[in-house]
Parts: sequence; structure tokens; C-alpha cells
Amino acid sequence: MRLLAAAFVAVVLAAPASAAGCDPIDPSACMLPFPNDYFTTKDASTPTGRRVGFDITSMPRNVAGKPIDPTDWNRADGFSPGSQIVTYVPGLDLKRTGAVPITDIGAYAGRDAPVVVIDAASGRRWPIWTELDQSVDYPALLIRPAKNFREGRRYIVALRGTKDAQGRAIAPSAGFKAFRDGTAGAPRAAHFGRVFRTLARAGIRRGSLYLAWDFTVASWQSLASRMVHIRNDAFDQLGDHDLADLKVEGAAPQYTLKRVEETVCLPDPGVPGVDLSCPNDTDPRVARDVKGTMVVPCYLDVPGCAPAHSQFLLDPRSGLPVRLPGNVMKVDFECLIPKRALAEGAGSARPSLYGHGLFGGYGEIHQDQIKAMEDEHNFIHCATAWAGMATDDVPNVATILADLSNFPTLADRVQQGMLNFLYLGRLMIHPDGLGANAAFETADGKSLIDTRRLYYDGNSQGGIIGGALTAVAPDFTRATLGVLGMNYSTLLTRSTDFGTGDHPPSPTPDDPTNGLEYAWPLYQAYPQLNERQLIFALMQMLWDRAEPDGYAQHMTDHPYPDTPQHEVLLQAGYGDHQVSNYAAEVEARTIGARVLKPDMLRPGRAWERTPWWGLKPVDPAHTSGVSVFTIWDAGSRPAPLGNVAQDKTYDDDPHEWVRRTPAARAMKSAFLSLDSRIVDACVSYCDTYNYPFDPALAALSP
Repeated sequence: MRLLAAAFVAVVLAAPASAAGCDPIDPSACMLPFPNDYFTTKDASTPTGRRVGFDITSMPRNVAGKPIDPTDWNRADGFSPGSQIVTYVPGLDLKRTGAVPITDIGAYAGRDAPVVVIDAASGRRWPIWTELDQSVDYPALLIRPAKNFREGRRYIVALRGTKDAQGRAIAPSAGFKAFRDGTAGAPRAAHFGRVFRTLARAGIRRGSLYLAWDFTVASWQSLASRMVHIRNDAFDQLGDHDLADLKVEGAAPQYTLKRVEETVCLPDPGVPGVDLSCPNDTDPRVARDVKGTMVVPCYLDVPGCAPAHSQFLLDPRSGLPVRLPGNVMKVDFECLIPKRALAEGAGSARPSLYGHGLFGGYGEIHQDQIKAMEDEHNFIHCATAWAGMATDDVPNVATILADLSNFPTLADRVQQGMLNFLYLGRLMIHPDGLGANAAFETADGKSLIDTRRLYYDGNSQGGIIGGALTAVAPDFTRATLGVLGMNYSTLLTRSTDFGTGDHPPSPTPDDPTNGLEYAWPLYQAYPQLNERQLIFALMQMLWDRAEPDGYAQHMTDHPYPDTPQHEVLLQAGYGDHQVSNYAAEVEARTIGARVLKPDMLRPGRAWERTPWWGLKPVDPAHTSGVSVFTIWDAGSRPAPLGNVAQDKTYDDDPHEWVRRTPAARAMKSAFLSLDSRIVDACVSYCDTYNYPFDPALAALSP
């Protein structure tokens, strides 16, 4: 039974009193340290009992002097579960201090660990790593969770034993010292007293502290109720009121096919089954290329969900999205039907959605790796654009980078894009959907599609947002996420797609894509170096609604109400320049995945002291019903340890190579099936097809 709508209400829209002013315990920037319950207020109506209350006068300002409008942030009841914790410690040397490095996450539990994060309720340490921001000459301390913080929980951050490069102790700020030493006045002194007592029970002495504070993580309702609500409302309109039962009920989404192209090739009379030539440079593996348009309910505040400056239209009572009367979005899609499906006959082809890459489009379904997957394993793929982060959205992204007050437009539109994918999936497996159309039938009028279950396959951006999509999917329970990761606040400065920001990007003969780097416009609009990582953390709070960071704790186990449970196969490329392996591991730990095996990489290749820390290997006796993390190696350089992008001097980015590897595709095929199982397709180690890396070989790759 569908739960009452009230169960999905994140927070009401009544504005709380703002938490005005700067926090004196870190004088380096107004909103540091961050995240911080100092910038929240009590609110008994929210699941956490708190509400974010940013004061607009305290928010970062762009070069025009305009502060970020905190309205949408202030609807949250806590901070990001993947929050990068940001503060500034003048002269801090992490090695001298002995803080937890990214290469040895297990050190977080050390008795004398100088930087710790503690669950305030249990007193237990949380796994983290520390790093200094390498993108600026004013390096903030970044504390990142190695596994996402639990939703709705409060955490305490504590720093002690901080040292500079000469090994000298760094003294705390006067603002924090007053609280630590009991010379500050009420009422906040009482709160700090409770913080210090909790730390004392965890073995951390008050007098040893350089800095300490607490923060509350948002509830699932605050993070995901908008997406869950529009999904439920849209499927209600089809007549399906139970999305957890994996039964297709109600009507199919409305659609129209606009074009069906048949591939008719000239056969080689001397070699049966081999084609000599195909018209219009079409691929002989593809039988039909089908394009269409479907109708999806639109919850944005512009007619037709146009790719413009728009965001959710919210009900002032519930805070949940509503529709303008009759508002719908006409959503284009494309499907490829392989010749193998026609050869194997009715009901033989497995239906799969495909998620495209960064600011791309559904035309990426024509990639060779997709056609190879269809030809090798008999899949029919359909794709649509990731509204919000597709090619059509680039102009809106430009306005966001100049003024982050516009960031809600990206987060809301991506959720609409997720709904579009869910509708396309339903259209693929509904008995009155695509399978009932002649374009998807055999010559004698039988559907080619095995409609018993839908699947999902995505890469890069499709591997990232695809994780969030999986968490709310009613029609597929198994997904493969290629070259994946979360969250964007960790990914951005580590990605060559984002760029370094050292100079204005411009196309060059050697690098015509250089103008697509996004770092410089953001850094130009917000040049304050002491606020750079704060800005990324603020962006993450809204991005959580549109990427797996806000959904990961429900992606596999603990599904949302009215949602089936899922399993995922994660396939990373070792040393990926665009999507950091570190972010992929965090996602794997958060969703409870297992690692394929301890020795996926050759000896000496892993960057960690304990490879795959926190991930148990797959039990060979139980290879079904589990999620698994794999990493594939082409012999390219490992990713930098710091929060910087890989040097692009050498063209050895393995980002594309996993999906081009037949063994990786065979692993995906075994996983994306009704009798899903984990198959170790690696030959000893998990090498890509072109291991060891050879630039000449890479240039000749598919």
C-alpha cells in the first residue's frame, strides 16, 4: 500500500530564524568551520529536530558583491551525508601532525589520531581521511568521510596535536580557546560543555583540543522526498500505485515513434553471416535505430520543462513539488535493436536503459561499446538525455557558475531527468509499450523484448547519477555503474573535466576541448581563496538531491518506502582522470558492496596501505544477491593523492577503457539477468583489453 503523502514530507516551508553572524571559533572565513550546527536552528517539525538557517549576509559573495541566496538551502534539516569538513589551521603540516592520510584510512581508529570525527550518539569514531586543499595557496584542511555519514545523525569533529612544518604546536584561535578553557559566556558555552563531555567519554581530553564543533546530517526525507514524491505522483497517473512489487500495472506512458531506420546490408555470398557493406555508414550489428518522443509529467515551474532557468514548483504546505495544471514534458529517446535480437527471436533481448556522460545526450547510445554489448549479449538499449546535465543545459550551467543562487535549477532539473528515465524504463517493459510496436517485433509480430525485468547500464555521468536513479527505480533491481563515484565536492578538483582554474581555458590546436573546462568561470566569479572549499560544500548540499551522495544509503539495502531493493555492479578504471577512484571507493563502502577479490590489481599497483579498506571480498559460494566493486587496470598512472586533477601531459586516461573490455562486458551481462550472479571475468588480475598501456594501442582502440 502507498504510504500517506505526509510520510514523504521533508520539511515545511515556514522560514526559521536565521543563524546570523560568523562563528568565532574559525576566523578565517565567515562560515567556517563547515558543516556546523552553529548555522542551524531548532525545529521540532523536522525529522532531525533542526533546520539549516543560513543568514544571507554571511553567505559567500560573487565578484558583483551578490551573496548566494540561501532560501533553498534553508529548507534542509541538516548537512550533506558526504560532507567534506572544511576548516583552516594556519601553518598546518599533516605529516608532522600525523593526521589520517588517504593511503591509510584505517589509521582513523588510532588512539592518538589527531583529527577525529565521532558519532555523538554512540561515541564511535567515523572513518575519514584528511588532506590540505592543493588548488590554492591558502590551503584549507579537508576532512572527508571514507564512508558517508549516517542520515539524521549528529557528529563531533575534534582536532588536537596540530603541528606546523617545524613540528611546533599550533595554538587555537582565541574564539575557540575561550570555550575550551571555560571563559566564554552563556548560552553557547553550555553547548560546548556537552560536546567536551562526549569527547571525554571517547578518550579525547578537553585541554588537548585545538578545535571542536558538531554538525547534523540531513534526514532521508530532506534529501530525497522530492524525488520520491514526483516518482510516486507520476506513476499514480499511469495507474500504478504499488512500486515495490515489481509488477507493471496501469497504462504505459504515451509515446510517438518519429523514425525507424532499418539496416539492410549486402551479404557476402561466399561467407554466410558476414556483411559486405551497409548504407549510410550504419553498423552491421544494428538491425534498427528507433527514435521517439514520450510524454512525462513536468514538475518544474516553466511550461514543458524547457531547458531554462527553472526549478521545482513547491507546495507551500508540504514543501513537495507540484505541477502547473496539465504541464508535461515532451522527452526524446532513442533505442538500438541489434541483429542478434532478430536472430534469437521473440522475447530474447534484455531491455536496458543507458545513461550518457557529462553534458552529453542520448546519441551516445551509438558508442561502439554499446553496440558490442548488444551484439555479444543480446541487449536492447534505450536512452534519453539527463535533463539538468545534458547538452541543452550548458547555457543554464553558465548562469549557475556566475551566481550560485541559481544552483537549485540544476538539482531540480536533474531530478526531473531521473523521472524521465523511469518513464522510459516503464515504456520499455510495459505490455502496451515499445514491445507492442512493430519496430520492436519479429517479422511475425512478436515482441523482441524480454519484459520480465528492466536493467540499467551507465558510464561516467551515467555511472554517477545512475546510482541515484537506481535507488528510486521501481522497474529494475540490478544496475551496472561504470567509471563511477560520489560526491561532486570530492570529484570536481580531481577531474580533468573540471580543469585546474589556473588560467582562462580556451581551445588550442592540441586540445580543442580545453574550452569545456568549468573551473575557471567559477573561480573567476568567486575568487576568494579562503571560501573555495566552502563553496564546494555548499553546492554539495543541493547536489545531494540529484546524485548518489544523497541516495547511497538506500541504493541497495534499506530501500525507500514503496521501492524494491537493488544490487549494483561498480566498475572503476584505475587512475581515472575524470572520475576519481577515491570517490568510487567511498560509494562502494556506503552501499555495502563487496570487492570482487583482493588482488584485482597487480602487486605494487594499489595506492593504499590496505587495498580496498573496509570492503570484504565476494564469497565464491554466494555470488548472487550482492553488490560488488571492481577496478580495471590498463597500466596507466595512479591518480594523484591530493585534490588535484591528473596531469594531462600524457594521454593515458583509462576512463573509456573499462567499457571497451570484453571481459568487463561479460561480467555486466552475467549481472544484468534474472539469475544475476557475480562472475570473475578477470584473467588473474583485472586488466583492460589494452594492458599494459600503450599510447599507440590506445589510438587504435574501438
